[in-house]
Amino acid sequence: MQEPDLSLLFVRPLYELEIRYIISGSVAAILYGEPRLTHDVDLIIYLRHEEIARLVEMFPEPDYYMPPADIISGEMTRETGGHFNIIHNDTGFKADIYLSGSDEFHAWAFRHARRIEYKGHPLQVAPPEYVIVRKLEYYREGGSEKHLRDVRAMLAVSKEELKSSEIIDWIRRFQLEEEWKLVQREP
Repeated sequence: MQEPDLSLLFVRPLYELEIRYIISGSVAAILYGEPRLTHDVDLIIYLRHEEIARLVEMFPEPDYYMPPADIISGEMTRETGGHFNIIHNDTGFKADIYLSGSDEFHAWAFRHARRIEYKGHPLQVAPPEYVIVRKLEYYREGGSEKHLRDVRAMLAVSKEELKSSEIIDWIRRFQLEEEWKLVQREP
């Protein structure tokens, strides 16, 4: 049996439902930086209430764990930060689903998303500037060095593609200057 592709397990149904999404987190960092192991994919989705039932149907039991529609609906009431998980039961692969809500940075990322082809499927990926800033936030919240390594790898591999003025602007907005200084130092 062929091993399922982590991203396509979750992205293909979103694409079929025409639900707007962008890939972020470690998978996006890998695409813009260097390969590393990950067992989850972070997806920011723009979800309307009328799409919830169809979304739940696209990830059926026993193949997936998907929270009930009322839980998803409750997460949608949060202005920012609505979140839930979908788990592929056979592999344990997980999608961390973040609802776009009215988050200004999510909206910016959707406007600047990059489309790439992967194994014959179109993928919408958050812009690298967004991924870098979010990785700095994750580092501030949890202190995991993997986030700084991801940012360093992205800077090394994708430096020519980056809009440094956008990165600096968002770093200032989120007060991530100290975390940015850590990235600039050698590990």
